Amino acid sequence: MTSNKGFRSRFVNALVRGMLRATGTTLTLSTLKLASHDDLHEALDEVHREGNFDQQDRDRLSGLFGLEELEVSDVMVHRMAMRAINAADPPEQVVRTVLESPYTRMPVWRGSTENIVGVIHAKDLLRALSEPDVRPETVDIVKVAQKPWFVPDTTSLKDQLNAFLRRKVHMAVVVDEYGEMQGIVTLEDIIEEIVGDIADEHDPSLQGVRQDADGSIIVDGSVSIRDLNRALGWSLPDTEATTIAGLVIHESKLIPEERQAFTFYEKRFIVLKREKNRITRLRIRPAVAPIQ
Repeated sequence: MTSNKGFRSRFVNALVRGMLRATGTTLTLSTLKLASHDDLHEALDEVHREGNFDQQDRDRLSGLFGLEELEVSDVMVHRMAMRAINAADPPEQVVRTVLESPYTRMPVWRGSTENIVGVIHAKDLLRALSEPDVRPETVDIVKVAQKPWFVPDTTSLKDQLNAFLRRKVHMAVVVDEYGEMQGIVTLEDIIEEIVGDIADEHDPSLQGVRQDADGSIIVDGSVSIRDLNRALGWSLPDTEATTIAGLVIHESKLIPEERQAFTFYEKRFIVLKREKNRITRLRIRPAVAPIQ
């Protein structure tokens, strides 16, 4: 019987062959027999160095290799940053929020933002409002919403992508080992790991990030490190923390006070606002090189 490892290697190699053919790259026999992701990454770097395809193609293939190495928690929208609907809000307010939102799907919570009771799709809402006896002030949002789908935060992106395609669902609620809600993940989040950011005329700019007049960046503490890296072309590590506030706490080994500043990863982080034990706003600027 064929091992799972062998099957996964052939699966990845098949995808690699297809994507490299699209770029006009010729593969050697040794490349086709590669068995590990490390070897695939090394071969990919070599082909890139030889100039057979550009950085964008390399990044896409690297993202494909990473689907099995990354987990849902690495790409999810953290609960502190996600937009959601309160089921207790007046129905007409909810209708206005959904229809004015740049997102087609939004989680619905009741009682607590961590108690997700459904996922509302704009098309389902419009379909409900087209019924003769339904008006914006009488529509039952929870009844219109789809049942939420909960997935473990440790699920690999490869498995989650397959699950999305199999179930024909585009959003899942992410929970930890204790069943506590951690955030949401979408099919688009995973696809962007392969092809990069998918621009859309309705996409909002990165929420919670703005450039100040002096060139520094003002960032809400809940902004994810991955989103910040993508938006600004940075390479801050995201293995030990998910949000930028979490990164500062991890690196400083304490809960900073307001106006405290730290330097790491060639950046200067200044705490602008703190609420209880949460860093809610930071200023980030390039670190000043020491005078020699």
